[in-house]
Amino acid sequence: MSFTVYILFSSYVNKYYVGYTSDTLTERLRRHNSNHKGFTSKASDWVVVFQEQFDCKYKALAREVEIKSWKSRQRIEKLIKLK
Repeated sequence: MSFTVYILFSSYVNKYYVGYTSDTLTERLRRHNSNHKGFTSKASDWVVVFQEQFDCKYKALAREVEIKSWKSRQRIEKLIKLK
């Protein structure tokens, strides 16, 4: 099983969202863009702008927490440009 850390961007709310999943990224994105509650429910135009693959849940979760801990749009945008 593989895990994906991903960053989404919505032009509508002009925000990034960081998450991880063991589902396919296509399926996870579909759920983010569907009618639901939560942070990503404010928009339905989320697109994947960054992704990294991991072979275990622990590593993926640690990377997600690391990126979220930055709390810096500039640092996230720098990471996106590196890929």
